[in-house]
Amino acid sequence: MSLITDPAPVRGAIDADPALVRESINTIRLLAADAVEAAKSGHPGTPMEAAPIAYLLFRHHMRFNPANPDWAGRDRFVLSCGHASALIYSMLHLSGYDLPLDEIKNFRQMGSKTAGHPEFGHTPGVETTTGPLGQGVAVAAGMAMGAKFLREKVDSDLFDYRVYSICSDGDLMEGVAAETASLAGHLNLGNLIYFYLDNKITIEGETNLAFSEDVGARYLACGWHVERVEGENLTEINAAIERAKHDPRPSLIVARTHIGYGAPNKQDTAGAHGAPLGMDELKLTKEFFGRNPEETFVVPSEVIEHMNITTQGAALEAEWQGTCDAKAEAGSTLASWKDAAAGKLPVDWTEALPAFTPEDGKMATRQASGKTLNAIAAKLPLLLGGSADLGPSNNTTLKGEDSWNPCTSGRNIHFGIREHAMGSIMNGLSHTPGLIPFGGTFLIFADYMRPPMRLAAMMELAPIYVLTHDSIGLGEDGPTHQPVEQVMNLRAVPNLRVIRPCDANETVEAWKTAIECRTAPTALALTRQGLPILDRTQYGAASGLQQGGYILSKEEGELQLILIASGSEIELALKAQDALQAEGIGTRVVSLPCWELFEEQTDTYREEVLPNSCTKRVAIEAGSTFGWERYVGRCGAIVGMTGFGASAPAGQLFEHFGFTAENVIAKAKTLLG
Repeated sequence: MSLITDPAPVRGAIDADPALVRESINTIRLLAADAVEAAKSGHPGTPMEAAPIAYLLFRHHMRFNPANPDWAGRDRFVLSCGHASALIYSMLHLSGYDLPLDEIKNFRQMGSKTAGHPEFGHTPGVETTTGPLGQGVAVAAGMAMGAKFLREKVDSDLFDYRVYSICSDGDLMEGVAAETASLAGHLNLGNLIYFYLDNKITIEGETNLAFSEDVGARYLACGWHVERVEGENLTEINAAIERAKHDPRPSLIVARTHIGYGAPNKQDTAGAHGAPLGMDELKLTKEFFGRNPEETFVVPSEVIEHMNITTQGAALEAEWQGTCDAKAEAGSTLASWKDAAAGKLPVDWTEALPAFTPEDGKMATRQASGKTLNAIAAKLPLLLGGSADLGPSNNTTLKGEDSWNPCTSGRNIHFGIREHAMGSIMNGLSHTPGLIPFGGTFLIFADYMRPPMRLAAMMELAPIYVLTHDSIGLGEDGPTHQPVEQVMNLRAVPNLRVIRPCDANETVEAWKTAIECRTAPTALALTRQGLPILDRTQYGAASGLQQGGYILSKEEGELQLILIASGSEIELALKAQDALQAEGIGTRVVSLPCWELFEEQTDTYREEVLPNSCTKRVAIEAGSTFGWERYVGRCGAIVGMTGFGASAPAGQLFEHFGFTAENVIAKAKTLLG
């Protein structure tokens, strides 16, 4: 084996000594192998095969500044095959990021910055959390869309950056990658470049156990520019990168690589994939690369000098910043972007929020959401999104705005019937400074995009999910489309705000909460059917939603019973309250649209809303009963779903499954004895 089949000079390093290039790539490989060996856990093979590609990207092609990992004009790099995390840690250390060698020595250990899979916000230079295969390439597409949007809507000179991703067989086997490839090719995302490590190996053995397609042909069919290179040939790889950078289509560079390159007995085997090489094999590998087999974590001084780009990076950022400052006149689009990128909202944006009255008649919360979304869009020019081919049903179309198509980056994104890709692309858009993305589908199909929703919560990103048709109230489409467990499933995700408003004005407040929160995603669970708009002179102010739960209707006399509900079931609670209080039973109605927000309130506030002294409580929600014990306790009752729905008109379904005032009253009286 030879390390570099053609050590010809590459762009940006015409005078680079081929021996120094070779030593730099070897250092990347062996740092990764040493880290995995020290941790006794990890994946050494992929970093070893991908080192030449990573070297070219970080040393000769990408624009970034290690001293400021968040510089907005930088190129982005996404390691989609997150199990190869030792690769990116080696690159960050050698490039000059704040990632000391001791952190690599502490790979996968408690408290280190070098987690088992790359984590956004945890390690400087990691652009997004990867690990679940396929997520990285899909998020990268979202980042590329974000760059294209800023380039067209804000400034073409400042946002001409590219997004690079190294991916594996596992990434491209996952369905989300196929969804993303289809959309990215259709939209001509020419600033998106993938490197596919075609090593023919998975954990179970050779890829032909389950995978025999021509990946390049598939991407060609999706409208991509595709090249094939040898993974050890720097000249071929470098030329392919240059062509990809100037092609108007997204690019897939298929690199025939060798997993565990340089390990005499484990190269091209599954043994180099998911476990350390083993001390004996690692020593043999170091001998192959001309290193002392007894030394570990060796970084030659000449490699440090060659690989560190802090000086060049600082100069690139300074040039960019100078251009930005010169263009950012007060009141300009660029100045508005700078405020948005800093997390600032226009001071008058809430003036656009609509207000609804009972005279407006019954209104589905999905309709109220659409009216609110369109009202605030004029104040928030970096608010963009769409739905998974359900715009008319989700009410997610921004009126008067262009659609995103192969030629224009409009604010209305047509994701197609691709919920999984939509969720991941929204994460990529959320990583783009200043952008506020939203995406809609039916609540039942949130199951399709659960992985990116979970990752958004983990990364403290703030996409907004518009999830309509939120219960059996959607009616005739039947149990396949009627969400029963979905609201509870989403409530189980840490740092995901799930809001189920009870009327149009709570929906307005839900949007206000979602826009103002920039550290957590928000899921809006909205009705298909019309709901009465509550008279807020008679009931608690809708702004109570900001606390997650509030007293909607106070009891008359001594408090004996609390009815707790969300969404469309608030109407039932209020009807039951009227009947119970007519019989002298002091009944309070609490609207609890967002558990997460309610749990963030002080103990004093929560005690005021749900006093411990009142143990007789009934929860009402047209979904799974699981979890409501938190609020009704051992002495309470729950009116909810214990099975799936049925195909029938909504009114018949609510009656059949016990969502009637009469059933609520009966449950309450049973509790009261």
